[in-house]
Amino acid sequence: MLIIVCYDVNTETSAGRRRLRRVAKVCESTGQRVQKSVFECRVDLMGFEVLEQRLLAEINPEQDCLRLYRLPDTRGAEVREYGNFKAVNFDGPLVM
Repeated sequence: MLIIVCYDVNTETSAGRRRLRRVAKVCESTGQRVQKSVFECRVDLMGFEVLEQRLLAEINPEQDCLRLYRLPDTRGAEVREYGNFKAVNFDGPLVM
């Protein structure tokens, strides 16, 4: 399934800036960055649960916002991209 992770971490304090880096590292370990605070992650159900728990362990729910969009079947889904971002084709070869 495809997971879209969006977050907004309060960076007014040094603790917030550390949280932001940790949240980004969790996302980078699982998926690809498509915007500054938006990641696309291809995972199975167990991977989704692990990702969710890892992210919840990093954020401060009183100051930060985390949204996870689970798209179980991407058939028929359409993504239109504009600009200089080049997405990784998850279904294509891993080595070029």
